[in-house]
Amino acid sequence: MTGFATPFVKFRASFPKYKNIGNEREEKMKVLVIGGGGREHTLTWKISKSSLVDRIFCTPGNGGTAEIAENIEIKADDIGNLLYFAKKEEIDLTVVGPEAPLVNGIVDTFSGEGLTIFGPSREAAQLEGSKAFAKLLLEKTGVPQASFENFHNPIEAISYLRNQHFPLVIKASGLAAGKGAIITHSLEEAENTVNEIMVNKRFGKAGERIVIEEFLKGEEVSILVLTDGETVQPFLPSQDHKQVYDGDKGPNTGGMGAYAPAPILPKNEVEKAIEKIFLPVIDGLKKEGINYKGVLYAGLMVTEDGPKVLEFNCRFGDPEIQAILPLFKSDLVEALLMTINSELKNARFEWSSGSALCVVLASGGYPLKYEKGKEISGLEKLKGKKNIALFHAGTRKQDGKFLTAGGRVLGVTGIGSGLKETIETTYSAVGEISFEGMYYRKDIGQKGLRREEQGK
Repeated sequence: MTGFATPFVKFRASFPKYKNIGNEREEKMKVLVIGGGGREHTLTWKISKSSLVDRIFCTPGNGGTAEIAENIEIKADDIGNLLYFAKKEEIDLTVVGPEAPLVNGIVDTFSGEGLTIFGPSREAAQLEGSKAFAKLLLEKTGVPQASFENFHNPIEAISYLRNQHFPLVIKASGLAAGKGAIITHSLEEAENTVNEIMVNKRFGKAGERIVIEEFLKGEEVSILVLTDGETVQPFLPSQDHKQVYDGDKGPNTGGMGAYAPAPILPKNEVEKAIEKIFLPVIDGLKKEGINYKGVLYAGLMVTEDGPKVLEFNCRFGDPEIQAILPLFKSDLVEALLMTINSELKNARFEWSSGSALCVVLASGGYPLKYEKGKEISGLEKLKGKKNIALFHAGTRKQDGKFLTAGGRVLGVTGIGSGLKETIETTYSAVGEISFEGMYYRKDIGQKGLRREEQGK
């Protein structure tokens, strides 16, 4: 069931502590956001706008979250200390940003201690934690995808490659921070990639198992949904830009920018994707004894034969969420609580008209070697601008100054009535910011703009 036509009902019934929010005698919520990137700053920013919330903590957070929440120096994968902190502070809702703690079972641990936490269980998070698991599930459920083979042994993988046509995609089965999928165009390149992943351990344990799959031609699009295991409520479709250079050139990154809504997948096509992809996967997991509850993110390739699944993620996309949430008018905390409590059938998301576009500002050298500690200038020029949202990723604040502290440093999101205006607004804001070695793609949103102009 999708949520385009049902009314959005205020979430109160199952959390009586928060009934009649607005009454001064009622206590509001403490929320913990786990993670320290652009996604987590975006989530914190949106959560801070909820009428249900009084206080927000981020672990470990970044320079941006420090301005709207309390940063706590606990790593996102330190589940033991996160649990201790959540119990000590009597956290009412925990929202998990990155995939690693989900795959490592943080939801099971917190739930087992009676804490309310948003995200899928360890078993459900296998959809992202093991590409091999996801591919086999798609095969069982008949969901459209690229043809594939799984391998544990590099010798067997290379033997298989010698009888294939190129290009092919070789993927580390485990978590590789969005960089584990490599397109190969020749046997020599493919053999080197297999050895790099499986023998030289480029991605560590994530590459102990690999997937070799058909190269799909088309255009990529991301669909994120909330699901309580029964109902599916979609967010606006978005389009990420994975490669580091303009024109989709160079190595994969965690994402160099995104925009929403993506015109390649109009509303009726989103409905079809729910029916043909998301619901069969959720039902397929149920048959395995797994109830998926949380956000589910499908990376799709829109081919001549329709959308096919490239990958699943079990968390909010980064940077996609930096383009999606600025257009989301509903209360995010209410939506998350309805997901946790299996009440999504009563929800309908409300959206702002127009579009949003995020450009990621990266450190020179990213996604390979890069330097940290560079002073960031120009941020004050964007404060208070209604059509600009600035999301920190790899930043830290020291002596009143913001410094770079990661590969992806900032996400600059512009909002406009149409994609052309939004692109101009965003890049104008990008021009106000500078730091040594700053790099960004200059073509974010151009695919969507061309598609819009062709449709006129």
